[in-house]
Amino acid sequence: VLKLFKLLHRTRQEVFKNDTRALEAARQKINEEFRNNKDETSEEKINELLKIASDVEVILRTSVIQAVHTDSDKIVLIPRKDLLQDNTPYLDEPTKK
Repeated sequence: VLKLFKLLHRTRQEVFKNDTRALEAARQKINEEFRNNKDETSEEKINELLKIASDVEVILRTSVIQAVHTDSDKIVLIPRKDLLQDNTPYLDEPTKK
């Protein structure tokens, strides 16, 4: 449980880097969720909560991208290196192997 708690906070710091509002909001939500369930004794429920927390960490790490308003009608996206993938060209006809 503690390992996952720390992992969520490390992911939060990486995903929301330089965004103090998002960093604080994520910190409060993580701490609140773990605090609300600290007295849980059912092994089944604990495993379910751990699975949810693990899924949240994966979604944060793989799906969240930062954006900054630069003008009234422009937004600049700031992708992290681990989000960038090689571009696979589209082919109308699949190649045969």
